[in-house]
Amino acid sequence: MRQLVIAERVSLIGHILAKAFGLIGILLVIPNAEIILNSGGVGQTAMQLSLADGGVVDIILGTIAVSIYAYRILGWRTWLGFMLPAMSISVGSELLGTSTGFPFGDYTYLSGLGYKIAGLVPFTIPLSWFYVGLSSYLIARAGLGVAQNPSLARHVGAIALGAMLFTCWDFALEPAMSQTNLPFWYWENPGAFFGTPYQNYAGWFGTSALFMTVAALLWKNTPIKVERSQLWVPLIVYLSNFFFAAGLSLAAGFAIPVSLGFVIGVVPAVVLWWRSKASFANVPVAPTTTEVSVASVKVAVK
Repeated sequence: MRQLVIAERVSLIGHILAKAFGLIGILLVIPNAEIILNSGGVGQTAMQLSLADGGVVDIILGTIAVSIYAYRILGWRTWLGFMLPAMSISVGSELLGTSTGFPFGDYTYLSGLGYKIAGLVPFTIPLSWFYVGLSSYLIARAGLGVAQNPSLARHVGAIALGAMLFTCWDFALEPAMSQTNLPFWYWENPGAFFGTPYQNYAGWFGTSALFMTVAALLWKNTPIKVERSQLWVPLIVYLSNFFFAAGLSLAAGFAIPVSLGFVIGVVPAVVLWWRSKASFANVPVAPTTTEVSVASVKVAVK
């Protein structure tokens, strides 16, 4: 188990560093590409790694970190019970979206995120839906205390909140990925919300809510109790992905979508994470009575 923890932490740190490296690359390398390329082999190598490989490595490391975390904390059945629906449903939505325009709108992926499934969707996209989606859903479940009171209302609330947190990530992500100096996808018909169609966010919410619902049904008979002390990885993953996208979007002048994502995404995520400990602290513990017989004397201890 110790080796798994080490591998998880190394992957998580690598994920964050890769994001920082990518952020520096997009904000500093591209505007000064000519100077860097003329600086010799070191500059060319750094530019290649930052622009061509950074995004893929970042997503793969995030997937590894969250997968190990889920395996350790939730167990392999519960981990796969989320990962498989998340990846299959998201890649189905993405293939449908890039082919027909539903449910996100008319868009096309460019190069930079790795091999494309069916020539349309980079293989890293369903991976990111999985690891950020699981992080969002676990934070929502723990904050609402679903493990302590698994009512239908709390299950539905956790799915809705998890999908909302996940969609709020896209408020910061969308301008950064489609309208900066190095876009990773582009819209055939730019939408009204800072170049993004409103339909896109409905598609994000619907797709993530669907695979979270499937996971909730698969987890139905599995006790899942994640305390605040065990939610550091999901919280760090969520915040690091949001602030990476926010950094790119803010640098391009998209303050309003980032602010919106922060207010209805980051703030609720932190509040839910904070509430997760309280929900465990308030769980009633039934008193137990133990009878100890010594000769003919019975002592009741509560």
